[in-house]
Amino acid sequence: MAVDNGPLLPIDPLTWAPRPRTDMSTATVASTPQLLNTTVAFIGGGNMASAIMGGLLRQGAAAANIVVVEPFAATRQRLERDYGVVTLAQAEARLSQAQLVVWAVKPQHFREACLQAGAHTRSALHLSVAAGIRSDSIVRWLGAQRVVRAMPNTPALVGKGITGLYARPAVSPADRDLVQQVVASTGEQVWVAAEANLDAVTALSGSGPAYVFYFMESMVQAGVALGLSAEQARQLAIGTFAGAAELARQSADPLELLRERVTSKGGTTYAALVSMESADIKEHFVRAIAAANARAAELGDEFGAE
Repeated sequence: MAVDNGPLLPIDPLTWAPRPRTDMSTATVASTPQLLNTTVAFIGGGNMASAIMGGLLRQGAAAANIVVVEPFAATRQRLERDYGVVTLAQAEARLSQAQLVVWAVKPQHFREACLQAGAHTRSALHLSVAAGIRSDSIVRWLGAQRVVRAMPNTPALVGKGITGLYARPAVSPADRDLVQQVVASTGEQVWVAAEANLDAVTALSGSGPAYVFYFMESMVQAGVALGLSAEQARQLAIGTFAGAAELARQSADPLELLRERVTSKGGTTYAALVSMESADIKEHFVRAIAAANARAAELGDEFGAE
C-alpha cells in the first residue's frame, strides 16, 4: 500500500442533515469507557496520525488497542518506540478487530489504501483526515456507510488545532461522540451540517496557519527594516498574534470592536490601517480565501473521479 509518511496536512492542503451542530468543544475531554475500550486502526502513520494517537494515549487508551498500517520501516520503528503501538507493514485481517479506522494517508493514495484495507474494515466507523476526499468516494471505495470527514490544521500537532467535522447520515450520535473524543486532544472542533462546508473550512482554517505565518513573516521583515534584530522581531510578531488571538477568544465583543479599541484616530495604528485600506488588503485577503475554497472543491472532484 503506497502510504506517504510525510506531513499529512501541508501548509497548502491538497484538497482536503445529521444532528447539525455549530458549537465548539475544547481539547479537554474526559476519557470514557467508550473511548478506552475502542480498538483504533490508523491507515498511515505520519504527523497527523501521530498527533491523534498521542492524544489517545494521554487520555488513557491502551497502546495495545492502537494498530497502525505503515509501509515505511523507519516510521514503524519510530511509532513503536515513541508510542508502543502495534504496527503492520500492510493491511491484513487483524484490522477487522478495529471499531474505528482513522484514514491518515495523502489524498492521492487514498483509493489504493481503501482497496487494500476495505475488506477488513467494512463494519467499522471511519474517520478521514485526508483533505479533499469526499465521503461519497470513501463509501464507494470502502463499501461502508459510517463515515466522518475531518479537516484539521497543523496546530493540531501541538494540541492547538481547530478541526471541521462532517458526519454522514449513517453515523450515530454515539459514533459522533467517539469521534469528538478522539479528535479532542488535538484542539477544538466545529461540526458542519453540509459536506460542502468542509471546502470553506479548508480555505479558512486548514490553509489558515499559512496566512498567519505569512503575516508574521511580513511583520518580522518590517521590524528588521526598522532596526530590530530578527530574533526580537520574531518574538514580537509571534507574541502579538498569540496575545491578540487569546484576547479575541476570551472576549464576547465583535472583532471589529476589538480592532477599534486599538485604533486612535490620527495615531500609529490608524496610520497603518489607512495604508492597508488604501491597498485593499482586506478585499484581496477575502478573495484569496475564496480562491482556496474554489481549489478545494476542484481537488475534491479530481480525487473522487475514479
